[in-house]
Amino acid sequence: MTEVKPDKAASFVGHVLSRCQDDKGFAARLRRADNPATEYQSWDVLASFGIGLEYDHPRLAYQTVAASIARAKDTANGSLTLGRAIAACYEDGNNSDQAKARLRRLLACDDVAELCRILRGQLSLIDSKAGQALDYQRLLKQLLAFHFDAQRVKAQWAQEFYGKADDKPDSEDAA
Repeated sequence: MTEVKPDKAASFVGHVLSRCQDDKGFAARLRRADNPATEYQSWDVLASFGIGLEYDHPRLAYQTVAASIARAKDTANGSLTLGRAIAACYEDGNNSDQAKARLRRLLACDDVAELCRILRGQLSLIDSKAGQALDYQRLLKQLLAFHFDAQRVKAQWAQEFYGKADDKPDSEDAA
């Protein structure tokens, strides 16, 4: 597997955000990208970015992020990290038992396929309750890194969740 170029995630996220605004058919196809029965409808987009369709690891990460962007209808990449977004869905923030349970479920994932399956529901919840756009570039980089260094990515999510609101992730730590 080749390592993701630093700009590839940003380029992909920017392309998806832009195209979803201009082309409703494109957005509709991407909304179905994280469903195993209809994921093939997004393959043209992935292939145009040089993503190997035959390998679950990168394909599922890109499909999960693309579907989330298309569903959220965001116009720009946000700044909300995944851990902070989970906490933002609940009134008690990171003190909420439900929020902690959702984080623990993510931290229990062993591979990218399981992670993307679990994230599907969590990203829908975040879209409806967080009130802020996710940092899709960071999320995509973390999903891609999960295959190689799951513990580091899990630690980042836990830090984002339990850390103070003014903690800013280091750009080099983005995965």
